[in-house]
Amino acid sequence: MRIAIVTDAWSPQTNGVVRTLSITVEQLRRIGHDVEVVEPSAWRTVPLPTYPEIRLALRPYRKLADRLEAFQPDAVHIATEGPLGMAGRRWCLRHRRRFTTSYHTQFPEYVRARLPIPLAVSYAHMRRFHGAAERTMVATPSMRAQLERRGFRHLALWGRGVDTELFRPRGKVALDLPRPIFMYFGRVAVEKGIEDFLRLDLPGSKVVVGDGPALAELRVAWPKAHFTGYKFGVDLAEHISSADVFVFPSRTDTFGLVLLEAMACGVPVAAYPVTGPVDVVVPNRTGVLDPDLQAAALAALRLDPAHCTAHAAAHTWEMATRQFLGNLGYGAA
Repeated sequence: MRIAIVTDAWSPQTNGVVRTLSITVEQLRRIGHDVEVVEPSAWRTVPLPTYPEIRLALRPYRKLADRLEAFQPDAVHIATEGPLGMAGRRWCLRHRRRFTTSYHTQFPEYVRARLPIPLAVSYAHMRRFHGAAERTMVATPSMRAQLERRGFRHLALWGRGVDTELFRPRGKVALDLPRPIFMYFGRVAVEKGIEDFLRLDLPGSKVVVGDGPALAELRVAWPKAHFTGYKFGVDLAEHISSADVFVFPSRTDTFGLVLLEAMACGVPVAAYPVTGPVDVVVPNRTGVLDPDLQAAALAALRLDPAHCTAHAAAHTWEMATRQFLGNLGYGAA
């Protein structure tokens, strides 16, 4: 099958959306599909206000149309709601081509964290964007239920996986800090709620692994915490494995790949009982979900890491990719 994936999020960005899409593309090609990724590097771009790591393509329609018409895809998947996503949607509607979309990011909540725009306004835009799709793929049942309450239709599940060859227990030697070590890793941005983690009264050490627009401010505000910046590959997996608890303070994630990655490294999770964690964490077995994040973090110390690794191993990218293919409407082979 010839599959076009249109996305505003791609390398060198480092986030869960990019990881999900890049791994899915690798899996699709591995099983024999021809995949064309339409992403911002082919255009002149400008930085997204308040988030310069994300660059937006300028006037993308004509070149995007040329790319898609030359490729002649059997299926078009629009992964994001930015300029390229809107141009891809326009092309499909203009040419009466079926397409699917995915809802990776709680965009209305992200916007509200930065600007005083009512959720109702942002959700109206999102319903219109996704409403023309044959299916809109979401990562979890709770995310599907939340969007259904907001008036979204034609929702389908597309799960996530974890690379257990990379993310596996690697000992506790990468961080020489007082224990227990409570860690957050991921994008360092206002919508992730990292200050909720940093203000907790916890024994031992707090570590933040990652980078983003809020990093400089958090370093100044919380000098006793340890900020490592970006880590990648084995180095990242070794840092995660060195933690005793992964604290996930986000209330806005649709899934949270980092939850699976932490568990695959044998690190239990402490999180709020919200969309993402409620679908990924097995309560009181692979993590603790509690509105009191401090209580959750302390209770997670008592969990068995073996339960975490076993649970993560059940989530494979092969299975997630088959689900993606089925949602395209062309079968899973």
